[in-house]
This record gives sequence, structure tokens and C-alpha cells, in this order.
Amino acid sequence: MDIEIRRELLTLPKGLADKVALHLIAAGQLIDSEPEQALEHARYARQRAPRIPSIREANGLSAYLAGEWNEALAELRAVRRMAGGPGHLAIMADCERAMGRPERAVELSRSEEASQLDQEDAVELRIVAAGARRDLGEIDASVVSLQIAELDPRRQEPWSARLFYAYADNLLAAGRERDAFTWFVHAAHADDDDETDAADRLEELAAQLGGPDVVEELVTEAEAAAEADDDFDDEAALVDDDFDDERDDAEEDGAEPEEAGTDETAERSEEQTAAPENTDGDADNAGGARAQ
Repeated sequence: MDIEIRRELLTLPKGLADKVALHLIAAGQLIDSEPEQALEHARYARQRAPRIPSIREANGLSAYLAGEWNEALAELRAVRRMAGGPGHLAIMADCERAMGRPERAVELSRSEEASQLDQEDAVELRIVAAGARRDLGEIDASVVSLQIAELDPRRQEPWSARLFYAYADNLLAAGRERDAFTWFVHAAHADDDDETDAADRLEELAAQLGGPDVVEELVTEAEAAAEADDDFDDEAALVDDDFDDERDDAEEDGAEPEEAGTDETAERSEEQTAAPENTDGDADNAGGARAQ
């Protein structure tokens, strides 16, 4: 049991603390496989010690996984009041959405507490809020809201599979089947723990898109795009390293490092100074190029 929970239980009489601890342990062991039974244990602990934040949290999380949205929301709100901090905002927003209140889920994603979330919880909240926008009929907004730095197929973070999957699902809702297929591919590659059904969705889309030949083409395009991004990053890193070496050498010699293109810029400036003024035709061409 977590040391923080043990510390909270020290406020209870010893006999009660031991009994509550056993039910919390049972809830933790059952929450993923049998959430309904986990909820019964968590409810027992809550009845005996309703002023302990970790007990209310266990009750709320168990209720959420058991599909008891209203109870989960009430318990997680109580945890925020008792313990402070942003709490489980993504789960709370998902409860609002499940109860047919997507606008409240969007409001939670815009709240001040949302800015206090760590990276993983912030991504989860974005996924829920995107789904809420989709419920509201804001399909394009749901797609755009997930276009964040973490939406990178080269990254393999705990949230990557769920984020890629959510993005693909919203792309599909927006009628962008080929793009959706690409991101379902990325989701399947990132999903080592089988959190999503990305592989099944790919099979469904394959028939819609025209069969194996089209699918092979899209997979190749997705992999090539990811490799191209990797190559670009490698080249950028080499350029940065070269510039750093040049700067270090210049500092050792007591001179400023040369910036790329300085001589060329100076020569161009001299040519422009010596060149005659533009004719009216040249001015029109220049304006047309800017307008394009």
C-alpha cells in the first residue's frame, strides 16, 4: 500500500484502519478485472472512513470503471475539495460526457485546473475534450484540438497509442479516410499493450479504401513520412553541432562566429545598390509574386 495512504489511515482507530486497509487492497487488486466487485470494497471503506481522500479517490475510480458515472463524478469532486490540486480532470470530463453533458467536459478542459495537469493527464483530457466536441457536432474542431506536439508517430509515450487512435477516429468522422488509415497504422504500432482496437479498425477501413494494393501504398507512405521526419531531425542536429563547434572555436580565438550567408548577403546588397530602379513592368511582376 502506498505510503501516503498509510499516513492517512493513521488518523483512524487501529482496528478500523486495518479493516479499511484490507478493503482498499482488495479494491486495488480487482479494479482492472472486476470493477463492480472493486466498487463494493471501495464503498465499504468509504462508509467507514468518508473523510480520507484516498478512500474517496478509490471509490471514485472504481465507480468510473464500473460505469457508475454520477457516483464517480461526485467522489472525484470530493477528492479535489479535500486534497486540492487538479484531481482526475480527464475522468471527470469523461463522466460528464457519458452523462450526456459534453459541453461541461469542454468547460473542464478550459478550466484553470487543466493547466496544472502533468503531461500525461493533459493529453488524456485533450482526448476526452475532442470526443466531447465531436458529440457537439464540432468535427473539425475535434480534429484540430488534437494536433499538438505529442501527436508525433516517432514518440512512444504511455499515451501515444490512445492519442493516435483518437486522432484517427476523429479524422474518420470528418470524412478523411486515407488520413485516418495512416493514423490507425501509427496507433497500432504504438499499442504494445492492446489498449485499442486499431488493428480491427484498419481491417474495416481496408475494404472501404479499395483493398490490399491501396492499403500497402498507405502503409508505405506512413512509414516513409516517419523516416523522412527522422532524417530531417538528424540533419538539423548535425547543423546545430557544426555551428556549436564553429562558435566554440571563434570564442577561443576571441572572434565572433561567422553566420552562414554573410558574404553572399553583402555581395547581394552591393549589387542591389548598383542596380537601376525597377521599371513599371518589374514592379507589377514583383507584386504578383507576393500575391501568389
